[in-house]
Amino acid sequence: MRKLIADIIHTGDQGFVSDQVLLVEDSGKILDLRPKSEFNIQECEYYPGALVPGFINAHCHLELSHLKGQFESGHKLIPFLKSVVQNREVDQELVLEKIAEADAEMYHGGIVAVGDISNKTDTIDAKTKSQILYHSFIEAFDFLQEHLADKFFEDYKKVFDAFGNLPKTMVPHAPYSVSNRLFQRLIESNQQNKFPISIHNQETIDEDLLFLNKTGGFIDFWESFGFSLDTFQATGKESIYYAMDRMDAIPNTLFIHNTQMKKQHLEDVLKWNPNAYFVTCPNANLFIENTLPEYSNFNIEGAKLCIGTDSLSSNWQLSILEEIKTILKFNAKLNLENVLRWANYHGALALNLDSKYGSFTKGKEPGILWIQAVEKRQNIWTLGSQPSVKRIL
Repeated sequence: MRKLIADIIHTGDQGFVSDQVLLVEDSGKILDLRPKSEFNIQECEYYPGALVPGFINAHCHLELSHLKGQFESGHKLIPFLKSVVQNREVDQELVLEKIAEADAEMYHGGIVAVGDISNKTDTIDAKTKSQILYHSFIEAFDFLQEHLADKFFEDYKKVFDAFGNLPKTMVPHAPYSVSNRLFQRLIESNQQNKFPISIHNQETIDEDLLFLNKTGGFIDFWESFGFSLDTFQATGKESIYYAMDRMDAIPNTLFIHNTQMKKQHLEDVLKWNPNAYFVTCPNANLFIENTLPEYSNFNIEGAKLCIGTDSLSSNWQLSILEEIKTILKFNAKLNLENVLRWANYHGALALNLDSKYGSFTKGKEPGILWIQAVEKRQNIWTLGSQPSVKRIL
């Protein structure tokens, strides 16, 4: 048994606790949190800074790792998407090499589980061998082409089947890319399980414009790939309502990015599905759109935020600590205690992994991370000037 102490411990679910000893087996299984007064401190391992549960990366595109450094930042979502489509097909050995490197980067950065988007089968080998637990979201889209929905569904079903017994769900890509018929096929395919669902949401104003009045950049975007939206009818409401009207409200639903999401949208989503989670990927949002969600909108009852990194095509690294730093840098009203909860406990809840991960609860094996350069300012714990993270277990 190991006895761990730090300047402060973040439990994941309860937040910061002080003057506690974390008791843990060598395997990483949590035994208890006990007051320091019960122990000889000389027998404890001291970590200056904070001890926290392992990070959950709630949204990633591991298969795009070979695109690191290929694109300039700040060009907006639609040009970015076009660049990804035009540049993702390269030598397969390079693709697999970069996937393995990205997996190792996340592991060494303290990530214990990932909600990963998969359009192809490229990541299967890495996920099978990885020390990280992946839940793969096999993401389908049909360019809003009702007549092609069945064909695209069957194509992505082959990808889904190839993942074998690895944790997985078939999911829609985004409202602007999934027809009514494809939504229907996806719902039918998931009726026998209650695994979490993921969907990209309101990442750019063009998405809402498409559904409000059939304007914005997506019409020309799809036409550039040979897909006409002549038969598409605007709903007169933002894209989030198109998604909610066509999705099952029973399983956990992860809404990704949410940079254009308003408070009213959040309230309506939580009425529709109290098990909704909102994943923020701040560095990717800055890289692509040069904007962040209005985090104050999420300060309503029931709104649970998680943190993702997105892909190396839209980020400089795959580090949850770097995402936390960005969130705190641009949002002075937020605090480290709450944002850490997004990074572990909420992510574990969203991916249905909270029986093992997310908190220092007796019996769990959440991973134990040491964040160095954590300090107290005006009675509030925050990150110092050069924080870093290291795995303890």
